[in-house]
This record gives sequence, C-alpha cells and structure tokens, in this order.
Amino acid sequence: MDYQIREIRESEYPILSDFLYEAIFIPEGMEKPPKSIIRQPELQVYVADFGKADDWCFVAETNEKIIGAVWVRIMNDYGHIDDATPSVAISLYEEYRNLGIGTALMKAMLQFLKEKGYQQTSLSVQKANYAVKMYKKVGFEVVDENEEEFIMICKLR
Repeated sequence: MDYQIREIRESEYPILSDFLYEAIFIPEGMEKPPKSIIRQPELQVYVADFGKADDWCFVAETNEKIIGAVWVRIMNDYGHIDDATPSVAISLYEEYRNLGIGTALMKAMLQFLKEKGYQQTSLSVQKANYAVKMYKKVGFEVVDENEEEFIMICKLR
C-alpha cells in the first residue's frame, strides 16, 4: 500500500476525535460502544485543546485521505508516568490495520521524540490487544500492570 507519514496540520486536529474512537480496543465478540463515549473526561484528555506545547502528531495518508494517527501529549491519562513523559495514542481505521502502517507511524513518532530530547514515552494498552506485540517490537517494555492493562515505557536514550 502506498502511503506517506507527515505531521498533522492544525486544520486537521478535529480528526483526532475519530482516531480516539478507533483507538478504543474492542475485544472479540463485544459490541462497539457509541461514538459519544469519547466525550467522557477520561478520554477527552487525549484530544481536548490539542496543539499545546508537548502535543505532537503524525498522520498516515493515502490518496489524500488520513487513515491513521499517532499523537503524544503530557497528560494525566491511563499511561501517565510523570510530567516529563509524553503519553502515546495511536490508531488506524480498521481496514488499514495489520499492514505495517501503525508500526511505521510509531517508529516515526519515537524518532521524532528522541530528536526533540525526550527521555522516554509511555502508553497503556489492554493485555488482550494485538498491538502489544508491535509495541514490544518497537522498544516498549512493560513497567506496570493491573488485571486488564499494561503500562509500557519506551526509553529514547
């Protein structure tokens, strides 16, 4: 598949709400929640007022259509480590998953964060999520867990 990875444009910030919804892991056999779920405060922390200091985003695009996004910000989310560690969110539209695009997006973001001087980045992921394998492949390690989720860190130095 032919696609490019680039920084998001300010006019495109609203699409992050779509990718926030796409980032919700739905275990097999479960129904998708209503799209309104992303209005919950614990999810809005990922996208509200995007564009501040320490907010960075790359998108994958094919045929002038954005098909995936990876974004970071320092926020008090599920994967929060400290106020110097940006948390990662990543997702693709379903039909573009398992094609290596997510891995390419993540590698681009990790390289960017390293160049910006960040020491590490973090994320939280449900243990049953197939993306855990990709996160480990690009350098994330489990540093904490609860019954359902892993907290993972990728050291950038």
